[in-house]
Amino acid sequence: MSIASDLIRGNTDMIILAHLSRHDSYGYEINKMIQQASNRRLELKEATLYGAFRRLEEAGCIMFYWGDESTGARRRYYRITPSGRVALEQSLRDWGEAKDIIDTLIQKDNHTDGGENHDRENSSTC
Repeated sequence: MSIASDLIRGNTDMIILAHLSRHDSYGYEINKMIQQASNRRLELKEATLYGAFRRLEEAGCIMFYWGDESTGARRRYYRITPSGRVALEQSLRDWGEAKDIIDTLIQKDNHTDGGENHDRENSSTC
């Protein structure tokens, strides 16, 4: 099963910042980590990944530097800034709150059928 892209779309920045909070990294490495950690259910398109880098850099959340060329191709490494750490913490709080709200709203115990028979509950279509 793949993860719906619209569930991920608004969280790309948070995913990148979380990775960079652990260590500096470059684009290919970040995308590879996302693929591995998600058991290949999620892979960011290059345009999405580099658009997020540009957005985060403009917001002052990350900065870049050029890596050492002695290990091969010259890579653009990204580092989280103090502002980026603050943004990450806020994003994690927002994510937790949103998750709690959604969990509450979709709990089966919170829904009553009002005496109606819901044969569509087992259907995968609307």
